[in-house]
This record gives sequence, structure tokens and C-alpha cells, in this order.
Amino acid sequence: MPINSFENYPMSWKPSIDKTEKPIYKVLAGQLEQDIVNEVLLPGTKLPPQRELADYLDLNVSTISKAFKVCELKGLLSASVGSGTFVSYDALSNAYLLEDTKPKHLIEMGATLPDNASYEPLVLQLKSMLQETDYEKWFGYGRAGESLWQKDAAIKLIRRGGFETTVGHILFANGGQNAIAAALASLCKPGDRIGVDQHTYPGLKTVASMLSVQLVPIKSENDEMSPTSFEDACKNENIKGIYLIPDYHNPTASFMSVKTRKMIADIAIKYKQFVIEDASYHLLGKKPLPAIASFAPEQVIYIASLSKALAPGLRLAYVAVPSQFKEPISKALYNLNITVSPLLAELTARTIVSNQFELLIEGHQEQTIRRNEIVNKYFADFTCLGAETGIFRWLLLPGKTTGAEFETLAAQQGVQVYAAERFVVGNSCPDRAVRISICAPKTIEELEQGLIILKHLLDELT
Repeated sequence: MPINSFENYPMSWKPSIDKTEKPIYKVLAGQLEQDIVNEVLLPGTKLPPQRELADYLDLNVSTISKAFKVCELKGLLSASVGSGTFVSYDALSNAYLLEDTKPKHLIEMGATLPDNASYEPLVLQLKSMLQETDYEKWFGYGRAGESLWQKDAAIKLIRRGGFETTVGHILFANGGQNAIAAALASLCKPGDRIGVDQHTYPGLKTVASMLSVQLVPIKSENDEMSPTSFEDACKNENIKGIYLIPDYHNPTASFMSVKTRKMIADIAIKYKQFVIEDASYHLLGKKPLPAIASFAPEQVIYIASLSKALAPGLRLAYVAVPSQFKEPISKALYNLNITVSPLLAELTARTIVSNQFELLIEGHQEQTIRRNEIVNKYFADFTCLGAETGIFRWLLLPGKTTGAEFETLAAQQGVQVYAAERFVVGNSCPDRAVRISICAPKTIEELEQGLIILKHLLDELT
């Protein structure tokens, strides 16, 4: 019988557990997870202080702490110094955005896909490679020591994105997601904490969950990570590093100013924090800003993925790694991949060295600008954030409709978009917004059809 079991005890959660089952902390954690899944505890709910809950249940505080920790590592709870422990706003959201099969009977405006303008030139380059007499080498194992000229190509592409590096810092990964997983696996152990934006890339969330790495939301200021909040997290939240997307942030489509990039870099150096800079979108803009890595090259792991700038199927990313992190990240990539595909690595390098990649990027930009003009026409009366060369937009919703509610309404009308709830981290309150991928529809006509449906829904909410 709990000591403080009177009916009006002011607690947000009054669990009832069987203390004969052992270990008790797992029983309590299971009850907490069940109450979150069944929406007995709603996202954003502040849980009772651990000492108060221990008093109520007549348990040791350490038992409560262990139960909370189990749920934190599952992403169900978010705790911060001085604020308490909350049910995460993203506890029940699905962060796996790329489904096993393309959604049927839905206009795809969820996944961030570039247009297919690059496919034909890549096919022609590939056919040329396969006609060479020693074509069989593209189907064996690739070896890092045999790819120096491909690393020169990597440096050329990374320079185009706003960062100067050298061959000795380059590693290859099977795409940006793979590079993120390798960085976290090598630099963090279970229970470690890293800072992220309040809305962030869902792929980071799934990797962090798999590795039991906790994500700590860092507040924004003027639509970018606040340097002051980052420094506070370094001092008080026991974080080891941060992850960010400074150019065309996914999902909010914002850009980090050069001033803030320098400040973030200075803080990372001061507190010896690693920085994972996701440069997936650096090449979308006409004039890329200097990378954060250029201000703190010994702290920043710079990931130049090719999926958004060239083609998702290339499954290749170039990673510029500081000397202090190179060995552990290299070993992690080996354990995850053994090697990248020699065929894709060679195809990509030839495309870059021949300067054909510049033409492909320009082609993407032309298509994207055209599509954004159409989006602006349909959403002229609404706030839809994003640049003219961006492949997705951040649509702020009118009225009191949540992103999750709008995602459901849109799907019922035949359009797939993704709600802010899929991107939010921990106890950060999600924007009332959805991310709209404007290049996912195969044709302009399909894009317009989707926009007409979405505008009709927005008009009904106004």
C-alpha cells in the first residue's frame, strides 16, 4: 500500500504495480511505457518528481531513476536539468519516413526526393564504364588505398559545398544515414547525450534510438540553433556533441547565418564537443555558405551526402573527418559496410571530375525553382517557408490544427505529407506545421494536383 495513497494526491501519474514481480524498476518502466502507448499519459505531460513518486509507491528513489532511464533510452521520456522529466512529444510518432513500398493511391509529397533530371546522364556514364575491358573490377571489393583519385573528386565536391579539406581526412560511406550511424556508434556509448535542434532529421532519431544515445533538444533563436542554449547544454546537460543541418535545415527549411556558424564552432572548440555537420543540402543553393567545419576543422565531422544533390540510388557520402576521430569512425564504417560499392564510387567520381555534376546540379535547380514558383502560387495566402532551390517546404498551419491532424486529413484526401510531430525532439513542443516535398511528385501535373488538395484543406481551416 502506497504511503501517500489518498485520492487527491496531486500527481500527474499514479501507477499501480505488482511489487511481487522482479526487478521492480522494469515492472515500473513497463507500466510507464504502456500508459504512454495507450495515451493515458499524453505527450508533453510532466511526470512527478522522482522523490515524490518514490514516496507515493514506497520505493527507493534509485528504483524510480532506473525505470525512468529505461524509458529515456527508448525515447519515451525527455529530462532536462531544472525542468524535470516529460513524456516526449515524439514518443509515439513514426520517424521511419521512407516506407517499404510507395504509398498506393497517394500523391507522394512526404519523402524528400530530388527530381529525376540526373538519371539519364548517370546511365550514360555507367554504360560507358561497363564497356571497358576491365569492367569486372567494379564488382569486387573496393580498397581504401586504391581510391586516391576518387578522394580528389570528393574534395572537389566538398569544396563546392563550402569547405576545404585534404585527402587524408576523407572516408567513404554508403550514404549520409550510414555515415551518421558510424559517427554515433564510434563516438558515443549507450546513455550518452548529444544536442540537436528542437525539430531534426528523423534518420538521426532512429539511429540514436538503436544505439541508446539520448537526444537533447537545444532551443532555437531566429530559426537557428541558439549558441547560448548550446553553451548552456555543454555546461549543464552533459552532452558530448551536437548534430545539425546548417543549410536548408530539415524539416524547417531555415539557414544558419555565418555569424552563428562561427559562434557554434567556437563553443564546440571551447568545450571539446564533436559536431556532426550534415551537408545533405549544401549543394542545393546557388551560393553555399561556409561550412561550420571551416571554422572548427578539428571538431567537425562533415558529411557530404549525394542523395539530394545527384541521385538517392548512388548511396554514397563523402565524410571529412578530423584526425582525432578518423580511426574510430573508419573502424565503425568497416564494421557496418566492409567497403562501399566500387561501381558507385567510380561512377560518382567520374561524374564529378568531368564537371558533369555541375550540369546536374544546375538542372536540379532549374526544375526546383519552377516547382517552387507553383507552390508559391497555390500557397500565397499561407506561410510556407523555404528557398527557391529547396526540395521541400515547411508549411505553417492556420488555426489550431496540429501537424499530425493535418497529415491524417491530407492522407484521407489522397496526399502524403509529414507532420512536425515526426521531427520534434523530446519535450520540445512541435510546430503546428507539415513538411511538403515538392520534387517527390513525378510530374508538374501531379504536383499541382496535390497542391490543389492541400489548399482546399487549408481554406477549410481558415
